[in-house]
Amino acid sequence: MKLYNFFYYSLGQAYLDTFRGLSKEVWWLAFITLINRAGTMVIPFLSLYLTTNLNFTLDDVAWIMTAFGFGSLVGSWIGGKLTDKIGYYKVMVISLVLSGFLFIGMQYLETFQTVCFGVFVLMAVADMFRPAMFVALNAYSKPENKTRSVTLIRLAINLGFSMGPAVGGLIITTMSYGGLFWIDGFSCMLAGLLLLKVLHPKKSKALDTEVSASPLSAYADKSFIIFLLAMVIFGIIFLQFISTIPYFYKEGIGLSEFEIGLLMGLNGLLIFIFEMPLIKWFENKSFTKIGLMIFGLILTSISFLFLTINPWLGFIIISMFLLTFGEMIVFPFSNSFALDRAKRGLKGEYMALYSIAFSIAHIFAHNLGFHLIDALGFHNTWIIMSVSGLIGIGLLIYLKKQMNPAKHLQEHDNIL
Repeated sequence: MKLYNFFYYSLGQAYLDTFRGLSKEVWWLAFITLINRAGTMVIPFLSLYLTTNLNFTLDDVAWIMTAFGFGSLVGSWIGGKLTDKIGYYKVMVISLVLSGFLFIGMQYLETFQTVCFGVFVLMAVADMFRPAMFVALNAYSKPENKTRSVTLIRLAINLGFSMGPAVGGLIITTMSYGGLFWIDGFSCMLAGLLLLKVLHPKKSKALDTEVSASPLSAYADKSFIIFLLAMVIFGIIFLQFISTIPYFYKEGIGLSEFEIGLLMGLNGLLIFIFEMPLIKWFENKSFTKIGLMIFGLILTSISFLFLTINPWLGFIIISMFLLTFGEMIVFPFSNSFALDRAKRGLKGEYMALYSIAFSIAHIFAHNLGFHLIDALGFHNTWIIMSVSGLIGIGLLIYLKKQMNPAKHLQEHDNIL
């Protein structure tokens, strides 16, 4: 028992140590994000809602999800511009409160045209939050803590996401989809009110106020553009997780909405347990951010191959593990890479482009995924997604060599 207590205390202490040193503002930002994301139950079930409740075809769903992506792109661009003009705080508050009203209103849209327009407007307003939040995170973090600060935010997102689908699946089973829209809306408003209360500029202190004397345009940063292209490819592959993969779980395997919620909730649970210690461990090693992103994308690509073997639940769970660990590695270190690069120019512009990369992925990911499934079936679609990852890996390898022209011939990346 003493040995058990020793290991229990040591592991617990080591886990808690990974969170030390982060500012209180970052913790508040993470808590606000948790409240917001805990209510985000509609998004993982959106494709199912559109097909089962509104009786839309797969082609209709594909175009609605494309509107989702275009709204996200426009919102990220506007959010970046507004952040550089009026500041991250005002943009975050406006986005949270307005998107709350829009989420509630979405349940009353029933035609293809109105749903497309509603999804576009909703995402345009909601995703104004993303570049503003990244710039706020950069301001509230010490330079040595930026990757862990990003990881804490992701932890909050995924903890909320792990609770949301499980509870959402139960609500759908016992009630209806309508309640999800109300919960989404009120959670956004609650997050906005809390932001007003605890992160007002008069109450919070910026720790990183570094501003470039001669800011460079993010659009002229060739290395950053290559990085963004790789993130678009990663995004297209990964975003199947919130559209075609749930559809595959139901139509390809025959899982119920509640079982799908539990399986997708596993993603958030794994991230909650492992991501912060994993990131802390990687930070203490000599791995480069780009090398880690390559490794994460390899894991993500392999995860789709397990979906092609057979419908045995064990392979599905292995696929979820690989996808989750790939996500755990790529997102924090790509975000940290973008934050570091943003110091060269206007931070809102850089982080808007980083967000836009995933918005572009949204535009193509869901439409492409559903059309591939419709034309080629699940098996061939997963193979195409896996092979596409090789292109992203190639771009990151090229980026690594371009950024270290004198070293890449002498040094062997520990990840590769």
